[in-house]
Amino acid sequence: MPPVPAPKNLPMPTVAAPPVPIPVKKDPKLANNWKSKNVADLSDAEVIAMPDSEYMNDKQLAYFRLKLVGLKEDILANAGQTTENLREDTVVVPDPADRATIEEEHALELRTRDRERKLLKKIEQSIARIDSGDYGYCDETGEPIGVPRLLARPTATLSLEAQQRRELKQKMFGD
Repeated sequence: MPPVPAPKNLPMPTVAAPPVPIPVKKDPKLANNWKSKNVADLSDAEVIAMPDSEYMNDKQLAYFRLKLVGLKEDILANAGQTTENLREDTVVVPDPADRATIEEEHALELRTRDRERKLLKKIEQSIARIDSGDYGYCDETGEPIGVPRLLARPTATLSLEAQQRRELKQKMFGD
């Protein structure tokens, strides 16, 4: 039996190309500022400008610890504010539409606090990783995660490439 030719009008399957990482511009003017500055006075740009050979040095670790502790304090302050808001809004409202609005606002606020609770756990794990010396390195590959990624997501445990692979697997095979 002769082979059957493929139809000519069918589109070719598309394969998503991996995104090309955008190189981060380091400001050469800031390259050595970190040596003379206190950790609390460092800016994100100065941390990015540090040479690659200084990746996860003591100043960077202290900088990220300070950033994580600040996030943790903000979340804890928000949690206290949520408790106050929920106590204030417990008045009985006779109008069902108003009551539904208040209940929806409460549900939204509680969902937000639940997400923050999960983030708080990740923050504490990140602080523990700083203490153990594992912070800034990918869990899967052991490669550096990169300062720009850690500035954007201080709780990151995977490099950009490893995270993309994980998300692709989840998309293909489900959770």
